[in-house]
Amino acid sequence: MAEVIGGEVVTELVKKLFLISNKAFRCRSIAGKLATMIEDVQPTIKEIMCSGVELSPHRQLQLRMFFETLEKGVKLTEEVLNSRRWNMVRRLYHVKKMEDLEKKILSFLRGPLLTNVLADVHHFQAFCEVRFDRMDMNFQMLKEQVGSMKIRGSGLLREAMKTAEATMETVTEGDFENLGVGLDLGKRKVKEMLFSLNDEGRLFGISGMSGSGKTTLARELERDMEVRDYFENRILFLTVSQSPNIEELRAMIWGFLTGHEDAYGATPLEPDGQTRKLVILDDVWTRESLDQLMFKLPGTTNLVVSRSKFADPKATFDVELLNEDEATSLFCLSAFGQKSVPSGFNINLAKQAVEECKGLPLALKVIGASLKDRPEKYWQGAVKRLSRGEPADETHESRVFSQMEATLETLDHKTRECFLDLGAFPEDSKIPLDVIINTWVEMHDLDEEIAFAVLVDLSDKNLLTLVKDPRLGALYTGYYDIFVTQNDVLRDLAIHLSNRGKVNRRERLLMPKRESVLPREWERNNDEPYNARIVSIHTGEMTELDWFDMELPKAEVLILNFSSDNYVLPPFIAKMGRLRALVIINNGMSPAHLQDLSSFTNLAKLKSLWLEMVHVPELSNSTVPLKNLHKLSLILCRINNIFDQSALDIAQIFPNLSDLTIDHCDDLVELPSTICRITSLKSISITNCPRIDELPKNLSKLMKLELLRLYASPELKYLPEEICELPSLKYLDISQCLSLSSLPEEIGKLSTLEKIDMRECPVPSIPSSTISLASLRHVICDKVNLRMWEEVQKAVPGLLVEAAEKCFSLD
Repeated sequence: MAEVIGGEVVTELVKKLFLISNKAFRCRSIAGKLATMIEDVQPTIKEIMCSGVELSPHRQLQLRMFFETLEKGVKLTEEVLNSRRWNMVRRLYHVKKMEDLEKKILSFLRGPLLTNVLADVHHFQAFCEVRFDRMDMNFQMLKEQVGSMKIRGSGLLREAMKTAEATMETVTEGDFENLGVGLDLGKRKVKEMLFSLNDEGRLFGISGMSGSGKTTLARELERDMEVRDYFENRILFLTVSQSPNIEELRAMIWGFLTGHEDAYGATPLEPDGQTRKLVILDDVWTRESLDQLMFKLPGTTNLVVSRSKFADPKATFDVELLNEDEATSLFCLSAFGQKSVPSGFNINLAKQAVEECKGLPLALKVIGASLKDRPEKYWQGAVKRLSRGEPADETHESRVFSQMEATLETLDHKTRECFLDLGAFPEDSKIPLDVIINTWVEMHDLDEEIAFAVLVDLSDKNLLTLVKDPRLGALYTGYYDIFVTQNDVLRDLAIHLSNRGKVNRRERLLMPKRESVLPREWERNNDEPYNARIVSIHTGEMTELDWFDMELPKAEVLILNFSSDNYVLPPFIAKMGRLRALVIINNGMSPAHLQDLSSFTNLAKLKSLWLEMVHVPELSNSTVPLKNLHKLSLILCRINNIFDQSALDIAQIFPNLSDLTIDHCDDLVELPSTICRITSLKSISITNCPRIDELPKNLSKLMKLELLRLYASPELKYLPEEICELPSLKYLDISQCLSLSSLPEEIGKLSTLEKIDMRECPVPSIPSSTISLASLRHVICDKVNLRMWEEVQKAVPGLLVEAAEKCFSLD
């Protein structure tokens, strides 16, 4: 049978066609095109032959005819390769025969039958035994779409297969309601945007992480009767993909818009502008591709579906992940063939599996299907692997992790590395923005501004979530109380990619979840040094006996996450000579006491230290100076008056400190004058400290100070006049200083001051000297205080005085 040996026929034909295309034959151009065309089809043909699915007699006949054509092609290529160069008549004959072969293959590929067969087989393999009742509708939709696209040659096959793959990526059998009310809401929101008046020609977007259901939502919109009526059935759905044929797609879109469906070689027609048309571009990877495929014409609406946010944020719907009930329903449908856990099965085990999928439809489908009919012991192993950031099985790795990893291919090298660093932070956590920025600055030699830009890029590509804070991205604003979150499936991807290779050779040494002890894999391999540059340890209470020795000569960032009232620091810190950033975060309910602080003595290169929910270690003149420390952040800590020691030479301990942050430290009553001995300080942030009531009078010694934040200090009664002697001050934040009654009279001396934030600050008037603030560019205050800045606005060109809305937060 021809179809049985079809794989060999295809391989042989492609081989000979490439030989012809590389030699000086008249038909080498045709041969090259045919080789590429048939090579694209070859994997699918092999898949059909190995699938074990019996085709109908009619489809077998079609395939047999196709393979017979290919067999004739093999014989023809042999004749071409054996022909003599001087026989011009024979060569012209071969050219004609090759052209005939091309026409026959193109004719076959243009027909809808093969596409239906391929989609059918692909669908049967992935989703057999799962609700076949909707398949006919999907096939018909695919058939209609392929018929409307008129793609030449192998482009038809490629586009059809990309469309089928994109559809199956997000929903098992097109059953929209199984993805829950979230997508119903999305459908309504996107329809509201599309039906907006005077928005023709505008770009709208559907955005979300890989596998979140974007294509499913777009498909539902395409078939929605209200949408079809609004656009008078003039809707074009195209899958762009990672490596699109831009010329082909542009021709198809232009043909659709002009009403001349077969746009190739046709005389261009101008769109009439009267009929509304909707162009849906699915799976768009780059802005460059989108720009080349956008036609901003009257009557045309464009909808881009992508992982990245290409459209205006106000015109983009972000696809949310499924809630617990929706996730359980979809998972059970794949795992059990019904929407709930069947009687007799371990409900807790099923619940754990659902939780590990984190509401991602693709993960729920794939993992559910891979666990179908498996024994409970197998389920337990899969859940354990998932909890460690490992794939549940090969199918999960190839269909979820590999697909999500493809998203990273559009990132430049440093941005990709920054994404992988996010695996160092605990699951289900809010990561302080400052910690991430500090990590990237030290790990990848980035400037802070560039690190922030990387953060925004990752957010735009739905690889992390930035908290919606009005201060985010504002100049001079600190990020210690702004957070980043990351879906745990993306975190698992980062851990999975970081954990490739032998543990001692990895660049990141990460604990996927909290454990009572360090991973056995680490201990088993501690007889040789580790190459890790970033180390993340996530445990409970640790004693001296819980640690084992580790050689980490290349480590530059160490993140210690724990939950305990007492914590012994790892002894190997003392040998981490390259350590540049140290993050210690206690997730317990009360500040922890840190033990074995002697390890700090050798941290000569430490530049950034973040302490959270701990008792700050006592300082003395015998404390080893941290000469390279530039950033010190104390969050939710017990200060214990460590700075308030007149005999303590704090400048000797922190000779190069430039950034001091003290946030949510309840026992801080006043900022001691010893702080002013650190003349290298450029930024002081004393925020959310409810008991602090005054500042030191010798602030004027801080000649380099540029930023002074006193946000949410409700007991602070006044600012000392010495603050007006700061020659470098650019930013002053006194917002939510509820007891502050006035500003210093000589504030006009601050010739470098550019921004004042005084929202929710009850200062009734401002000094007359404020008209001398020549560098002032931005003032944020309450609406009632706008008038008192009117005279300053007249005197200072370019000054923006802005009234801020009240912002309440439970954080």
